[in-house]
Amino acid sequence: MAISDIKEYAHLSPADVEALGKELDELRASIERSRGESDAQYIRRVIKLQRSLAAAGRLTLFFSLFPPAWFAGTTLLSLAKIIENMEIGHNVIHGQWDWMNDPEIHSSSWEWDMVGTSEDWKHSHNFIHHTYTNIVGKDRDVGYGLLRVTRDYKWQPKNLAQPLIYAVLASLFEYGIAFHDIDVSSVKKGKKTKEAAKAQLDKIKTKVRRQVLKDFVVFPALTGPAFVSTLTANATANFVRNWWSNAVIFCGHFPDGAEKFTLAEWENETHAEWYLRQMLGSANFRGGKLMSFMTGNLNHQIEHHLFPDLPSNRYRAMSVEVQAICKKYDIPYTTGNFLVQYAKTLRTILKLSLPDKYLTATSDDAPETASEKKWTLRAA
Repeated sequence: MAISDIKEYAHLSPADVEALGKELDELRASIERSRGESDAQYIRRVIKLQRSLAAAGRLTLFFSLFPPAWFAGTTLLSLAKIIENMEIGHNVIHGQWDWMNDPEIHSSSWEWDMVGTSEDWKHSHNFIHHTYTNIVGKDRDVGYGLLRVTRDYKWQPKNLAQPLIYAVLASLFEYGIAFHDIDVSSVKKGKKTKEAAKAQLDKIKTKVRRQVLKDFVVFPALTGPAFVSTLTANATANFVRNWWSNAVIFCGHFPDGAEKFTLAEWENETHAEWYLRQMLGSANFRGGKLMSFMTGNLNHQIEHHLFPDLPSNRYRAMSVEVQAICKKYDIPYTTGNFLVQYAKTLRTILKLSLPDKYLTATSDDAPETASEKKWTLRAA
């Protein structure tokens, strides 16, 4: 099942773990000292590019009655939405650019182009997920309350529908993100008041109305006779953005090697052990500069989990040093081809839709979930 003793799993002594933490602290400090104008220029260029792509896409869709214009406009708009969500919105809301003291590019003021609110995302993602990464029972991103992605959760008949549920979640991913922080289970258990949930829901409804009006009423109406074709183009761009962002995020959290952890492991966790948990619980995938850019640099998910509030454009260079640290301490640095990592993720979703009696690997040494007991099992 999930890891309950992270030091035993990693074969590290407490002194080793603390030394590892010190090296990562030093890496963080070196990046903080070197942030400067080149980084500021980078994010400003990205925002300018994204807005140019969006404007070009909207203008092209005035001619969307013609298939080539529909395809071109949809492609431009899809790219704009992906860049806004991945390299700009996600990273700005993490506070990666707060050091610039620019009110336009600040986590306190940025509202991204999707139905979920930045305020809810900061709580469910920035705080809950990044604090309790992959801790079963604390991190609600472990399956998002919809999918069984570890055997730590008992199989239920509803899990048979996982393939269909996943397809719907990926297609409507922005809505899944929007409603994720309401946390219906906590409301049912009395841990969260119905009034608090309703207040969140009211804000989400306002954001949904604004997004629906923008993409499916106002912009299509502006194109006059091309209303329907523009509407379908906007719907397609949202669909493409949703599937892409879902695939990127799932590839960072659910392929083989992205481990899960128990509450027992977390209760007395040190800062250095938190670092170690991020390294063991995350996965990267390989790609060039274009892949990094289009994923919001989340193909470097390990680096992002270690330093979520450092500028994303630094992750590629930082990954070299993080890999060296992993090699030094004999810690796995989980990475692979994007399609392979995604295939492994889909395999887990499909496999764990079935009852455990149909699974062959043990619950402590399965590709998708392992514990410190796997070393004993392998030795035997």
